[in-house]
Amino acid sequence: MIEIEHVSKVFNKDNVVIDDISLNLEEGKIIGFIGLNGAGKTTLIKMMTGILKPDSGRIIINGKDIVKDPIDAKQMIGYMADSPDMFLRLTGIEYIHLLSDIYKVPKETREKRIKELSKKFHLEEVLDKPMQGYSHGTRQKMMVMGALVHNPKVWILDEPLIGLDPQSSILLKEMMREHADKNNTVFFSTHVLEIAEKLCDKIAIINKGKIIYYGTLEELRRQYKKKDLDELFMEVIQE
Repeated sequence: MIEIEHVSKVFNKDNVVIDDISLNLEEGKIIGFIGLNGAGKTTLIKMMTGILKPDSGRIIINGKDIVKDPIDAKQMIGYMADSPDMFLRLTGIEYIHLLSDIYKVPKETREKRIKELSKKFHLEEVLDKPMQGYSHGTRQKMMVMGALVHNPKVWILDEPLIGLDPQSSILLKEMMREHADKNNTVFFSTHVLEIAEKLCDKIAIINKGKIIYYGTLEELRRQYKKKDLDELFMEVIQE
């Protein structure tokens, strides 16, 4: 579970990017995070993962405060950033071992997990090559693998499906569903409403730093009496 309690973030003294957000993201659910560019999605995700500190409020990851107990909280998180262009001087296997060391994954466990994930994402042949030579999609798959190598209780993924080929996209969706079904929490941002409709148990819509809706898409449709997803989304954020 992720508990977000009255969290705010201000940049440059008067730019309120996150405005008093409170959310309880349950275990056993896939929650989609939806909003326009600049609405505050990535900023909130960076606070949830401990990259940024809230100016007020607190974020609790399965009982651990991300600010007060950052090591314990982060051990439970698998995080994938919105850009795969990092650690590019490392080979794929060096990157995965680096993350495995950070998360203290035992040797036998990591070897089994690396073998399993690299096979699923067809990465076996590139693991020993520098990531700077990878295509965008291959880097994306390596970031997914790095986020999941320690099999965390909480997955926080920022636009994880962008750049993936159809086969890998389907595989990741299946893995997200399987992870949630094991009573874990999956929270990911997306701007593709069709993905949210097919995959998510609940959605959180953010606009101008505020959460303006949290619940199921079916409930939202009944509330606004609209079937077209794009029209529905635009009506919600324009209120």
